[in-house]
Amino acid sequence: MKPDFIEYIQNHVVLGDGALGSYLFERGVERGRNLDLMNIQSPDTILNAHEEYIRAGSQLIETNTFGANRFKLREAGVEEQVWEINRAGAEIAVKAAGHQVYVAGSVGPSGINFSNDDQEITSDDIRESFSDQIRGLAEGGVDVLIIETFSSLDEVLLAIEVARSEAPELPVIGQMVFPAHGMTVQGDEALVCGRAMIQAGASVVGTNCGRGIDRMVATISNLSGLAGEGVPLSAFPNAGMPELVGHRMIYPAQPGYMATRAREMIRKGVHLIGGCCGTAPAHIQEFRSALKIKPVRVQVQEVPVAEDVQEESFAEPQNGGFLESLQPGRLPIIAELDPPTHLDAEPVLAGAEQLAKVGVDAISLGENPLAILRAGNLGVASLIRQRTGLQTIIHQTGRDLNGLGLQSRMMEAHLLGIEAVLAVSGDSAAGTDQPGVSGIFDLRSSGLIRMLDSMNRGMNMAGRSLKEQTNFSIGAAFSFPPTSPDLQIRRLEKKAALGARYAMTQPLFSVDAVEQMMERVENIDILIFPGIFPLISSRNAEFLHNEVPGIYVPEELRKQLARFDEVADQRKVALEYTSELVEGISSFIDGLYLISPLNKWDIILDFVVQARQAGWKGSGRADKLASTR
Repeated sequence: MKPDFIEYIQNHVVLGDGALGSYLFERGVERGRNLDLMNIQSPDTILNAHEEYIRAGSQLIETNTFGANRFKLREAGVEEQVWEINRAGAEIAVKAAGHQVYVAGSVGPSGINFSNDDQEITSDDIRESFSDQIRGLAEGGVDVLIIETFSSLDEVLLAIEVARSEAPELPVIGQMVFPAHGMTVQGDEALVCGRAMIQAGASVVGTNCGRGIDRMVATISNLSGLAGEGVPLSAFPNAGMPELVGHRMIYPAQPGYMATRAREMIRKGVHLIGGCCGTAPAHIQEFRSALKIKPVRVQVQEVPVAEDVQEESFAEPQNGGFLESLQPGRLPIIAELDPPTHLDAEPVLAGAEQLAKVGVDAISLGENPLAILRAGNLGVASLIRQRTGLQTIIHQTGRDLNGLGLQSRMMEAHLLGIEAVLAVSGDSAAGTDQPGVSGIFDLRSSGLIRMLDSMNRGMNMAGRSLKEQTNFSIGAAFSFPPTSPDLQIRRLEKKAALGARYAMTQPLFSVDAVEQMMERVENIDILIFPGIFPLISSRNAEFLHNEVPGIYVPEELRKQLARFDEVADQRKVALEYTSELVEGISSFIDGLYLISPLNKWDIILDFVVQARQAGWKGSGRADKLASTR
């Protein structure tokens, strides 16, 4: 399998591809034809172009979807096929890429004046257009999203925001056009734009297109301050300034000259280099030769054995302490509490004590959810373990610590007796309540799972012995949108292959949704804990449904709550609904993941009591896991 893109690009220069549009025209595609529509009309033509770039040396290819948004496709009368065209473009590129070449889903500007004096097209319309496009690309299997050729800072930030919402597992490359010596046409400086894109959730920032190579080198110089902070930069220059010769647009910059200027940009921090308008496979071949870019090495799943750790200890993934502690013959229950936003942890500890008394198996603790400052979950987890003896699951994000800090923290967790970790990428730092905060994301969820699995085998990320093995039950987050679950299921399969042994889902609100999910994932060899979030008001239901990505509250339930004016009445109805929901799913789920609304642990207490008094046993998969110890 390919190395994690963000981990790889931190330490290597990645060679992108060149232009698709101008190259297809050079190969005889009639000018004026809608190129994005060719994904479904002439897929072999697009596949062949991708393959030519790969043969030339491209390590990353972009999908043929730059203009595949509803506004540009409207001109061809196919605006209703946005999802289909983008998914097809992604699948063609994935087919060409195989196992060693990254695929970047290309998203260009909407084509609408973003200042938007035209009241018929709103910012929400543009947001929905990006959403349709990005969902298609993600479900088609791209490795990364490249949001490129934007002139408006507001619009590129909107596109990045949508990308982080619709495809939170995919890294984002943000690229703008700076034609005026490191400035956009609107007068925004490149470094300011770069910082804003990183704050919004991009992992790589840079520039493409523009007015020739010299000005792009100047722009990269402006952005180099970010490179000094560890942010990889990207650059996709045009092949010089074009001129019209006869009926052809000629780009004068020769491959050798472009490779020389590319070397300058690499010295200034560019880790992703390719070409834009006028470039072709010949340019990429020259880049590969002149820059001596090494091929991406496919990673082998097996972790090398350190000299002082016995080989047999690395044979199989470990279930870990939490899963091994589950009592046979009863439904496993996880209860979630949030660490406090202050230094008084007593209410949380008291809640954990009460939950322990009624029979929960573990307390789950988030890590600064929504990038809002809270007490560290590792310390709170350790206090809960000391006071109650319960297993605790700490959520570990890749947002707040680099690779060094993450490994150190997990070593600390092991020394404190923590035996379960939920590996998550983490919410964007854009919504933080603390000034000057930005995300790090050296590792995202899959990288964290790989790291934890290595530590369970007795080694750090460098392959050096830890002298003993951690005993983490490695967990993965799982979103199951009933309308388009395939992408999320593929991601869960990948996480299971990397070492995840259980998954905790986002809140689900219907028996049918939970049953559909359990049927779709029954062949994945990990335990699934459906998330159950007891609603407490109509307002609470509407907020979750409309403002939290990936959460769907059925319309019938929302209407039922809205019939009551008093919050107390709404809560009574919602809790009765939740009681019926947990009973309805109790026979076929692997475990129950109860999420405290607003940290009101007393609300979920009643559902634990309900489960234990009823003697629910669940699917029995946990017992089968126990029999393999």
